[in-house]
Amino acid sequence: MSTTKTIQSALISVFSKEGLEPIVRKLHEQKVTLYSTGGTEDFIKNLGIPVVPVEDVTSFPEILGGRVKTLHPKIFGGILNRQDNESDVQQMQEFDIPQIDLVIVDLYPFEKTVASGASEQDIIEKIDIGGISLIRAAAKNFKDTVIVASVNEYSLILDLITEQNGATTLENRKLLATKAFHVSSHYDGAIFNYFNTDETIYKESITGGQILRYGENPHQKGFFFGDFDAMFKKLHGKELSYNNLLDVDAAVNLIAEFKNDGPTFAILKHNNACGLATRKTISEAYLAALACDPTSAFGGVLISNTKIDLATAQEINKLFCEVLIAPSYDNEAITVLEEKKNRIILVQNEVELPTRQVRTCLNGLLVQDKNNITDNKEHLRTVTITTPTEQEIEDLIFASKICKNTKSNTIVFAKNGTLISSGTGQTSRVDALVQAIDKAKAFGFDLNGASMASDAFFPFPDCVELAKKAGITAVIQPGGSIKDELSINYCNENKVAMVFTGTRHFKH
Repeated sequence: MSTTKTIQSALISVFSKEGLEPIVRKLHEQKVTLYSTGGTEDFIKNLGIPVVPVEDVTSFPEILGGRVKTLHPKIFGGILNRQDNESDVQQMQEFDIPQIDLVIVDLYPFEKTVASGASEQDIIEKIDIGGISLIRAAAKNFKDTVIVASVNEYSLILDLITEQNGATTLENRKLLATKAFHVSSHYDGAIFNYFNTDETIYKESITGGQILRYGENPHQKGFFFGDFDAMFKKLHGKELSYNNLLDVDAAVNLIAEFKNDGPTFAILKHNNACGLATRKTISEAYLAALACDPTSAFGGVLISNTKIDLATAQEINKLFCEVLIAPSYDNEAITVLEEKKNRIILVQNEVELPTRQVRTCLNGLLVQDKNNITDNKEHLRTVTITTPTEQEIEDLIFASKICKNTKSNTIVFAKNGTLISSGTGQTSRVDALVQAIDKAKAFGFDLNGASMASDAFFPFPDCVELAKKAGITAVIQPGGSIKDELSINYCNENKVAMVFTGTRHFKH
């Protein structure tokens, strides 16, 4: 038996009618018998096209306010029958069940209803029963039946029936069945997550994905699942890579800490800040950030918390960078920045980000709440005789924001709203501190009067000793070590101000 089948009958029952008309007209042109219900039936009639009401097939009206329309053996028999099964063929004849070759259906907008803040009663009414059943039935029987389960597939089915004169291949039907099961599984997942209160059960479904050039390295496959276009408007440049996306994610999280601050510019490399500064103008902030580590800035990801103007763009254009992100740009700035063909220029939109973080671990997943605590003045508890000055307090909070977004173990030095240097991803806090000191010296920074942030407590006084000798005058750390007094005593003896926040900021 041929696996190519010509559509002779179709059941159409959709919530959204957008894009449906050309399909209906093409099916009518190909002399396909149309069955429908409710609003879709009226829609087809208004096009002047004959349509058979489902009630005429089932001899049963819609009931329960439309909750039950298509749930009937004469409908599901027409969809699920196996055309090469002799018993099925006999029963179709015995019970006068019409063959249904094509099912076009979409689902009530459950997720949109939840997002709108609707009442629970309205949300419950948007749990589709008939539609989801039709999708599963037609998709299961893809050997004989075509299923179109989303408006996203309208163009595909229209092309198929146009180019193939109403016929579909087994490959066509299986592809559409796969897409249909994707629709139904995502829909069920959304309903489950609405009801679920058990945090030990995790279900996530993302409908959109894209293939990347490769993963972290060229021999690894890479994919991104998410709605990138909702977060950014891409103005220019090549496609983003796996590593670009990781850096963009780190940049977005970092600059969010400075959302309500003055003009702030950050430069990142391998997910860590190598330059960051706050100034009166964004041009000054960029130049100060670049001066932190001009070597690492090469090929980095740049991000601003405010509009990029022409003066800033002209300075940025002197640097090779992979990605530039800002909430907006002057037109003249865009013209300058587009001079580099591959430079990726992104406008960051205001969107709600996930409140949880997920990563693979062993043969499963690790899920945690996002670290949404940003240290501020109210969190600080001075534990030393020497109290930090107002400028030191500003620098301590500034350094802490960077520290929170830097790989552990980390130490961050800051002075006058500028990242001086950092030690990142070290196996000991002392190593991170030594790295930060060496880096500051290498770029000619004076650490006298600088402030220091640590992502976790000091188990011994060695870190504050080294910091004091380097010129550090104020320290911010979470505290909580059983040997906190050793570090406090050293600071008291050497007139170093130290504050505790009570919040650790590990980042692995």
